[in-house]
Amino acid sequence: MSENDKILVGKIVAPQGVRGEVRVQTYSESPNDFKQFKILSDKFESDYFKFVRPLSPKSTVIIARIDGVNTRNDAESFRGTELFIARDSLPQLKKGEYYQSDLIGFSVIRDGKQIGIVSGFQNFGAGDIIELDNGDMVSFVGAVVDFDKKNITVK
Repeated sequence: MSENDKILVGKIVAPQGVRGEVRVQTYSESPNDFKQFKILSDKFESDYFKFVRPLSPKSTVIIARIDGVNTRNDAESFRGTELFIARDSLPQLKKGEYYQSDLIGFSVIRDGKQIGIVSGFQNFGAGDIIELDNGDMVSFVGAVVDFDKKNITVK
């Protein structure tokens, strides 16, 4: 499967407890989406990942298990592991909708000048942030996406 066929949906951020569970920072619309996702990773087989529960009702972090991981030390070795799903498992988009991964490679424009190329997205809780190829980050809030020109205009 090529990188374009995968969508990043989360990342293992820490072990949880002493029995091998892990905390996962989710990037999906709802953390409960992980109940249905078939998770792909280069560190374990897709059917090894099991949703356990959300950390709390309002949290974007979930608790999960990985088959064969039974201790905190084992779980620690998965810290930083990115979790993906197959793009073709996602619902068909309506006109005008897109996945953020579709915007990677777009030019970012501010005040009529290109300030960088989209290399990724982050969200630390206050809204989506565009990560640029030059290391800068800019807010995605209020941005205007032009698919024809392959650019994003930011404030």
